Amino acid sequence: MGEPIRVGIGGLGRSGYGIHAEYLKDDPDFRIVAAADELPERRKDAQERFGCRTYRSYAEMLAAGGFELFVNATPSRFHVEASLAGLKAGYHVLSEKPSATTLAEFDRITAAAEEHGVLFFPFQNSRFYPYFRKIREVIASGVLGEIICIRSNWSGFARRWDWQTLQRECAGNLLNTGPHPVDQAVVLFGDAYPEVFCRMAAYHFDFGGDADNFCALTLYGKGRPTIEVQVSSFLAYPQGEQYNIQGTCGGLSGGPAELRWKYFDPKSAPKHTLWKPWSFDRQYCSETLDWQEESWRFAEASSNANGFVSLSRGVYRNLYGVLRNGAGREITLEQVRRQIFVMEEAHRQNPLPVNE
Repeated sequence: MGEPIRVGIGGLGRSGYGIHAEYLKDDPDFRIVAAADELPERRKDAQERFGCRTYRSYAEMLAAGGFELFVNATPSRFHVEASLAGLKAGYHVLSEKPSATTLAEFDRITAAAEEHGVLFFPFQNSRFYPYFRKIREVIASGVLGEIICIRSNWSGFARRWDWQTLQRECAGNLLNTGPHPVDQAVVLFGDAYPEVFCRMAAYHFDFGGDADNFCALTLYGKGRPTIEVQVSSFLAYPQGEQYNIQGTCGGLSGGPAELRWKYFDPKSAPKHTLWKPWSFDRQYCSETLDWQEESWRFAEASSNANGFVSLSRGVYRNLYGVLRNGAGREITLEQVRRQIFVMEEAHRQNPLPVNE
């Protein structure tokens, strides 16, 4: 057992407190020794629950030191500046999503990490969903054949009137929820930068928001599957499962609780020759395939292992392995760079009016 990683958390809001601190307090390989938040009641809460030092700002906390990992859970518009400050001060940094909004910002962050001899970790906990790992396993097995199209829907009906509706806060569906499905999409797309087509819109009634709350995104490229991602706040009725995957030998459907897939073996399928010049005796093509069907169910359906706190385990256990044992990254910087590329291009294609 190595020394626990001493952690300073910047921001004790929904993420810093409700996800990161909630996980870290129970992992013996990490120790929360410092936390920063401008609200005194949050600082008092952190002192009582975690027995840590507290500060009014992450800058004060970075200056005081005494830890090696800075968890950047500040509001989204501060992510880039806070990550840069932590790296330049000599700390490893784990940043909440979005870790950046442009490639230029992301490249500045990774360059700063290299320059100062520390590591930068984007927080992409949805990579560790058990169902997503199973999807990757099924695709890698080859039973579905060549993957043609992947549809991923992360939508529901919800009206919002908080800071996540404001462009000036680096908010909106794509930058808030989007890093989860887009991270999964770039992994499934493979090691290449995709072509991007996107349509976004902002409908905030009379609440004053101006960031996107409808996003339909398509990734495509030669020799790659077409991947469609929708993140809408206006889906009153569910539209099928979260994932639907089409392959040349079968398909897969499902989501966090359950997956099912079916496929046939092309070697044992009926053989045909192309009818010429027209259909045979006015018939339609018809055949019987020997479908094989399989399913997977989340084994811990009664637990919160599909929740964000438990999903954090995958991120932090890999981070510990990297820092203490020289393990490889499960979430590579290049993968996240492609994610940032996709989201920046989506916003470039959809400039939305800004409310002053």
